[in-house]
Amino acid sequence: MTPTLVRHHRYADSSATVDAGTRARDWAEIQERMLAPLYEAVFERLEVGAGTRMLSIGCGSGLALLIAASRGARVTGCDTDRERLALARERLVSGPGQDPAGAAPPSRARLVDGVPSAAAPAGDAPYNLLTAFNPIGCADGDSEGLAPALSSAVPLAARGATVVLTGWGPPERCATAPVLRVAARLAESSRTARSGSGWRPALRDDLEEVAARAGLKPDGSGRVSCPFGYADMDSAVRGLLSTGLFDAAIRATDRSQVEKEVAEALHPHVRPDGTVWMPNVFRYLVCVA
Repeated sequence: MTPTLVRHHRYADSSATVDAGTRARDWAEIQERMLAPLYEAVFERLEVGAGTRMLSIGCGSGLALLIAASRGARVTGCDTDRERLALARERLVSGPGQDPAGAAPPSRARLVDGVPSAAAPAGDAPYNLLTAFNPIGCADGDSEGLAPALSSAVPLAARGATVVLTGWGPPERCATAPVLRVAARLAESSRTARSGSGWRPALRDDLEEVAARAGLKPDGSGRVSCPFGYADMDSAVRGLLSTGLFDAAIRATDRSQVEKEVAEALHPHVRPDGTVWMPNVFRYLVCVA
């Protein structure tokens, strides 16, 4: 799968408050595919296939699970975002003759609403691959919840299982970094800004520090180009806001103000045909549990 420009979406007045379901679908239909090259690079390096039993921590709407399953892996995903998880269920579980609210047979996929500890492996075989594909390294404190999640997931895996952590690359290699600074600036302008809401550049050892806190042994790393490409400005704004990285800014000001300033920050990346293109690099760290 290669990065593609996202088709144009027509929505209601963008100044209105967007409900959780709409935002989750924006993520699934616009933004999530931008990370597909990262998923595929990891799966190719690890030779994910029929012998893989994978648990995806924070699986979102399930694109990484879908790619792994297409390679023959048995996949389980867990997430606390019920709207995204419902979309993952549409992609991976629901089908003719199946209960949309139930679990798929182990040969296909299993989705768990909750933290990793709730995703005990089906059957006797433990997981041999744990993935955390929500990239860290673009906001203060965005790794704080990852180490505890890993600590609850590792006991579900076989001894020596592979664990993959992901993060943003150096800001000078990420054209989206200046756009994310808009979120920090707007959030910091209000007393409603909370600790952990501010943008910060990704640091070289972010992933290694998380691995150390979770008791994991690093065993290689890599970088992957993940351009963010959008069919138009509307798709770009909606896709970026669906990440949740702008939530503090919206609370501090309002959605209309955030959309306006994000669009201004995106202006240098608009091409003559109206598409928006931002080269980015993401990093992954392979560890041994």
